[in-house]
Amino acid sequence: MANVSKTFARAGEPTISDFSLTVAPGELVSILGPSGCGKTTLLRLVDGLLSLDAGSIHIGGTPPQPSRRIGFVFQSFRLIPWATVLDNVAFPLELAGIARHEREDIARHWLDRVGLGRNGKSYPSELSGGMKQRVALARAFAGDPDVLLLDEPFASLDAQTREIMQLELLRLWEERKLTALFVTHSVEEAILLADRVVVMGPAPASLREIVEVNLPRPRTDAVRSASEFLDLRMRLTRMIRDLITSDPRSPFFNRL
Repeated sequence: MANVSKTFARAGEPTISDFSLTVAPGELVSILGPSGCGKTTLLRLVDGLLSLDAGSIHIGGTPPQPSRRIGFVFQSFRLIPWATVLDNVAFPLELAGIARHEREDIARHWLDRVGLGRNGKSYPSELSGGMKQRVALARAFAGDPDVLLLDEPFASLDAQTREIMQLELLRLWEERKLTALFVTHSVEEAILLADRVVVMGPAPASLREIVEVNLPRPRTDAVRSASEFLDLRMRLTRMIRDLITSDPRSPFFNRL
């Protein structure tokens, strides 16, 4: 991403301004910032769902466009309610023209990988929130993408399920080492998952700082209590708080 800018007509001012970032192949980068700073907009630009006003984005040397090359995991699951779990996971493969028997074999494989091998005939309404997000992860990985985009995928889950899903994502990512961008409001989640944490400022969003996460991989739940983890959590928490309280548009401006 080089000098990326995006303005929505109704807003009248840039949502993202002059944003540049290079992500290495196989790197997992967390994107952290105040609410409404343009994190989701950035992912949609990378996916090709939105057009750029200025700047450029390239994935493997080519501009982005919605395709199997990019997997997207949303906060709201985005499952097809009238389709079975198996058909939900296989849906991107169907769009790609892959034969039914092949796409169902791939879907079954990824359902097994997320622990839902016995739920292929179930419907989304029969699943818990954590199970739905496992289906969404399986669907994203089933497409064999080069890049994985995750937009606060665990934000709607309870605290215990969220921690389990973080470790589940790490396990799947370690197997494939996909290039990944993970948007979150959680400082702890950002550190646990990422090689680097990108901090975005209030809208119009720009890159404020990149923080290296030099914690060993593979990571387990135990890393949360490591002194390096706790130091990073304190540093990033203060950084985000300062961004919020120094923004004149924030209700917390100069209050903390």
